[in-house]
Amino acid sequence: MSYAHRDERLWEELKKHLSSLRRSALIDTWHDRRIKPGAALDSVIDSHLATADLILLLISPDFINSDYCYQREMRHALRRHRNGEARLIPIILRPVDWQGTPIGRLLAIPKDGKPVTNWHRRDDAFLDVATSVRRVAEELSARRSIARSSSTSVATIFARTVGK
Repeated sequence: MSYAHRDERLWEELKKHLSSLRRSALIDTWHDRRIKPGAALDSVIDSHLATADLILLLISPDFINSDYCYQREMRHALRRHRNGEARLIPIILRPVDWQGTPIGRLLAIPKDGKPVTNWHRRDDAFLDVATSVRRVAEELSARRSIARSSSTSVATIFARTVGK
């Protein structure tokens, strides 16, 4: 997941809604808060972004404004998505003009790309997001199972906080 620090509270709420997917071993999340002190930040982030099966971009004005999120992570994620190496899902957290960006060509969640903060009940928005992520993770798991002839596959989700 790639998101701006200002959206950390919303990311924390989303993590709770994704916990059933994590507990059922359908997904495993990674984010930069798991980086150990002294590690080379950019190379660790690039490594995880390069191996994620599912990349969630948490879109907000702060995400669009962040050069690191927009120029580095989003472009890398879009390249992997276009090449069929990963699935990229934009999640619209707060109102922002995202349709004119490169991710504007992708189907965003929650439903109809309505920002999470504009829903009357945020839990309903996050449930919609979690349900959509579950469907994609199950699809990815089924594809890997067929390819590997194995029934135990876990989608790795790239998660990232941005303080830049």
